[in-house]
Amino acid sequence: MKTNIPSPAWAKVDLKKVPAMKVPAPGPKSKAVHARCTKYFKGLSGQVKLFPVAFESGHGCTMTDVDGNVYIDFSSGIYVTTLGHCHPKVTEQVQKYAGQLMNCHDFTTEIKTRLMEKMAATLPGDLNGFQLYDCGTAAVEAGLRVCRAATGKHEMISCFNDFHGKTLGAVSLAEYSAQVNGPSRVPGSHMVPRPNPYRPHWTKADGTIDTDAYIAFYEEYLARGTARMVAAFVLEPIQGWGGSVMPPDDFLPKLRALCDRHKMLLMADEVLTSMGRTGKWLACEHWNTLPDVVTLGKGFGNGFPVTAVCVREPYKESIEKISASSSYGGNPMACAAALACFEVIEEENLLARATHLEQIALKYMRGMMERHPIVGDVRAKGCLMGVELVKDRKAKTPFDAAGKLVYQKAFAKGLAWIPAGHILRMSPPIVMDDDTLIKGLEIIEESIGETEKELGYAK
Repeated sequence: MKTNIPSPAWAKVDLKKVPAMKVPAPGPKSKAVHARCTKYFKGLSGQVKLFPVAFESGHGCTMTDVDGNVYIDFSSGIYVTTLGHCHPKVTEQVQKYAGQLMNCHDFTTEIKTRLMEKMAATLPGDLNGFQLYDCGTAAVEAGLRVCRAATGKHEMISCFNDFHGKTLGAVSLAEYSAQVNGPSRVPGSHMVPRPNPYRPHWTKADGTIDTDAYIAFYEEYLARGTARMVAAFVLEPIQGWGGSVMPPDDFLPKLRALCDRHKMLLMADEVLTSMGRTGKWLACEHWNTLPDVVTLGKGFGNGFPVTAVCVREPYKESIEKISASSSYGGNPMACAAALACFEVIEEENLLARATHLEQIALKYMRGMMERHPIVGDVRAKGCLMGVELVKDRKAKTPFDAAGKLVYQKAFAKGLAWIPAGHILRMSPPIVMDDDTLIKGLEIIEESIGETEKELGYAK
């Protein structure tokens, strides 16, 4: 596949004007608006608490706060605006249906029918049974119910450091805090370690990660740690919240085979990784693995709240068994936004564009690792990227204090992005031009250098 695909002209950034920090951020207007809002609005994310700016507008790959500061966007609204802010076609289609038909519960519409046909024609394999929702968590919960209905079994296995949402079933698939989430998980919820090439639990004699050892552990756990009523193995193909962690190349095919042996379904939570974010429609395609159930979200509507559960042909009638409809899922505005996203990705050749940006980012970040002792690992699939900061490369000790400082310093220089403790997470829009990507990485590297000096780690 040709990867050197130009970015769309409408999204190109003038680096003579961006970033533009007119006042030190967070500026006075941001502070005032933030104080007014948080008098009532509670439960902010960690990234807002670390850097409480108030945004006013976005265009393409930039965002502007209420003080007039203009930032390069390396977050995509937490992996959401994959096609950039206010993509002309997506905006046009949402506006059209906002003035034509906003909602009609789950009655059929022409725009929904066209979206269903497009999804069936575009997604891999026989993923051709769909239901639509308004948030990722709702799609995950529906996927879990489909797995139970299709298999007649109730247990679920998920992975350490994965994230699937904030309702009870989804929360039970992730690391659990009783104080936050209640006194217990959903009965039948199990968790296992997943292969992390940089931080492996099991290695071969040569020190490389031993995927077979993970699969062997899963085999034993299924036999001894469950009631042998496992409906599905649920995972993110690439960990997002966990820090853009990529699996070894042989993991997903071997996991697929494990699921087949034990007659359990494979459910891939692709809310974060789908719709071109990694250079494929689904991240699982990188490893030629077809899940039985897939969730889509975030970039699925490029900011409009629309998500989906997608089910393979043999199991799609199970959707009928779970009372699947929702009040807002599949409304005409949502369907128009999602269909426009499919069309834009094809028309602008953005799968190839994402792969091209990956190549640029990896080359730069590998150089960064050579130049900075606290950079322990770098990784990328498409526009899903991560830099892991460590106190000591040999011990791989996570360096949370450095991560916090680098995040704040880069944001103050005009880079809007995502913190994750010691892992710097990056998810620029896949429409970003090459020079803007490099500029963002330069801001991060400058911030790493300043942090090393401040913490006494400079070479």
